[in-house]
Amino acid sequence: MPYHDVFMIPEDIYIRSQDYFIQYRKTGWQILADTMQPMDQRELMTLQNYLKEYGQQAEIFISQLEMLENGRMEAHAAIETLEGMIATEDGVVLLQIGAGASVRAKILEPDKVMLAIGAEVIVERKNKDAIEFLKERIMEMEASQKKVAETLDRLRSQMNEIEKRLEAGYQQSMAAGQE
Repeated sequence: MPYHDVFMIPEDIYIRSQDYFIQYRKTGWQILADTMQPMDQRELMTLQNYLKEYGQQAEIFISQLEMLENGRMEAHAAIETLEGMIATEDGVVLLQIGAGASVRAKILEPDKVMLAIGAEVIVERKNKDAIEFLKERIMEMEASQKKVAETLDRLRSQMNEIEKRLEAGYQQSMAAGQE
């Protein structure tokens, strides 16, 4: 039996409602099912498995969207705090220390910010530079959110096509059983 991976169909392949594809490692995309032909039990089981795998992929994409949204909101909160540090005259801010507890703290150098730039690397930047960096990060996260959402929409569309095919297969099976 050839090895195969289940991934999303590339955008340049148009899926007709009667075709389902599978990508084989060496030969590329192959037709998995043609809905013009009657379905057997094995094909129904295969489509159920693909629907389950696509559902799992959809959950991963939804988790990615949630992570991106949380990161975006965190960056907005950081920008708001940094702007507040500039605006305060006495340098006193409310500092969250965890578990819902906060303390008033005096910022000794409100124009200097320690900023994590990735891979556990922290750099010191001026406040305004840190704000610009965070705004760019937000734009990157928004672009990633858009791409993940588009991929999720395509995946859901493919799932809908498989569900339609499964329903047609079940109806064929029931009709054949009544004869």
